[in-house]
Amino acid sequence: MAIAAIGAGGVALGGILVSVLVPHGPAKISLSADASRAHERHMSQRRETDSQMSQRHRRSHWVFSTINNANDPTFNQLLGINNRGQISGYFGSGAAGHPNKGYLLIMGRHRTRYQNENAPGALQTQVTGLNDLGVTVGFWSGQNTASQSNDNFGFYRWGGHFATVNFPTANNASPPVNQLLGVNDSNIAVGFYTDAQGKNHGYIYNIARHRFRIVKIIGATSATASGINNRDDIVGFYTDAAGMTKAFVRHWFGRRTTLAYPGASATQAFGINDFGEVAGSYTTGSGSSAKTYGFTWTRRRGFRSISDPRGVGATTVNGVNNAGDLVGFYTDAAGNTDGFLWATRHHRAPFAPMPPASPTMMPAPTMSAMPTMTPMPTMTPMPSKSAMPTMSPTTMPSAAPPSTPAPAPTSSASPPGGPW
Repeated sequence: MAIAAIGAGGVALGGILVSVLVPHGPAKISLSADASRAHERHMSQRRETDSQMSQRHRRSHWVFSTINNANDPTFNQLLGINNRGQISGYFGSGAAGHPNKGYLLIMGRHRTRYQNENAPGALQTQVTGLNDLGVTVGFWSGQNTASQSNDNFGFYRWGGHFATVNFPTANNASPPVNQLLGVNDSNIAVGFYTDAQGKNHGYIYNIARHRFRIVKIIGATSATASGINNRDDIVGFYTDAAGMTKAFVRHWFGRRTTLAYPGASATQAFGINDFGEVAGSYTTGSGSSAKTYGFTWTRRRGFRSISDPRGVGATTVNGVNNAGDLVGFYTDAAGNTDGFLWATRHHRAPFAPMPPASPTMMPAPTMSAMPTMTPMPTMTPMPSKSAMPTMSPTTMPSAAPPSTPAPAPTSSASPPGGPW
């Protein structure tokens, strides 16, 4: 069972800009309820420029913190971060007997704690995204097979109640695959389903109205929507007819920007904040020589390559908030998958309570029970200035490269690419 991820490489206007970042040293982070109020003030005024963002990053000394839930210190992935100091993730590789178990990491000035979050009756759960209003999204499975080919059902949790989300179609993969990967403060979620031919189809889901819209990418044979911000900008990735996996930013006004990290064999985008800063990972090489690095991208500043110093060549950045804090995971020298937070203060993992035993299985709704889909207008593509080498889609989210295999969860649920 694996989380979906997005592929993005970037094209900056006037040329491609790339910087490399492997920060070290102590740091701090301001993760509190005040962050959401500051975020609202930012959004009510003019948008932060890229130069201001760069100055803010230079003023603070940022650092990586490894944060693993002790229920399984060998496998953790941090997938989303909001503006209130809350992080979504899961532990457990998904191998038989080692199921995915979801959680929230709630970080404050005086106390940091874990909160287990697993769909009722599910054998596996991944919490992939969250907004600032307490709504979380993800997917769950009623299986934990040795083949790791498990059914996947999207879910959202609102007001303490879980609801399953399946795209209304009869053309499903077997076992069926639906995943919700991101959600904004308007309770608009994004995700994908996999059809009977193994192709992914990205979609938007309005939680309040229970309505779907397909995210249409011209020229794509398979597409996944993985992140959405409060401007309704959507990031994702797609595979074209030549088998090339590319990332996209579908702007709120309908235009699309195609992203491709220069020199990469694949690029994956997982999240986007309200200032248009995209987070993800890219791959260099292929086969046993493949390596994975995190990145951020903005239109003016271009790419910044990011690697956890304990996992250079095996780092995935999966989420970004408005402060520029990043979450993701890396594979260490021992082959373990470790969650990380990149921020302006060092953090340690708190005590982790055991997940409770699962109650009676939550039934998945039938397709006929789902609301009618509202078609989405076709978008006008924006051509990329840089070509991206051909690659075969990989399991999501992007885990360690083949040269440093990690016990990453896999399933038929995984879209091409690599956060979330």
